[in-house]
Amino acid sequence: MKLLLFSDLHNDLAAARRLVQLAGRADVVVGAGDFCNVHQGLAACLAEFREMDKPLILVAGNNETTDELRAACGGWASARVLHGSGATIAGVTFFGIGGGIPTTPFGAWSYDFTEEQAAALLAPCPAGCVLVSHSPPHGAADVSSRGQSLGSVAVRKAVERLRPALMVCGHIHGSAGKTVMLGETPVVNAGVHGVEWEVG
Repeated sequence: MKLLLFSDLHNDLAAARRLVQLAGRADVVVGAGDFCNVHQGLAACLAEFREMDKPLILVAGNNETTDELRAACGGWASARVLHGSGATIAGVTFFGIGGGIPTTPFGAWSYDFTEEQAAALLAPCPAGCVLVSHSPPHGAADVSSRGQSLGSVAVRKAVERLRPALMVCGHIHGSAGKTVMLGETPVVNAGVHGVEWEVG
């Protein structure tokens, strides 16, 4: 299965259009959150993808909530919004968790979860799946432009325990486009330009 991975568009409609063109080579498109900015412009950004005839796996970032993302995907049968939940497409299981983990310093507008909340949301995640999380695992594709490691301990523990076939994330822009190995699992901080990947 060929995947197109992306994250952190932040209302960049030109980047969204480029991703739609790349999606012609993919079987499934995976978006790891932050499609808009501070809850504004979500529907307009996602509208760029509605013309694609591809299944779409989405998780919320910290700039939109899962409820907002589901509402923006209303009537869009090929889009699946995951949060503490999974979906299987052509025999490949995807599991997703949205939001900023751990809690960000951005304030009340940011859609965030504590490490404890994240661990509970990740509890049903099956081994060997494609794990999609807005937040990267701590110590893997999570270094900010200031050199800080800002990923989630709960996500890292889930990766170490479950050994996903692939882990897709975003959130930390300083590591966008980077792929690192965490044990046997490739961790891809997808970024706005898109990363093509094959699983299965």
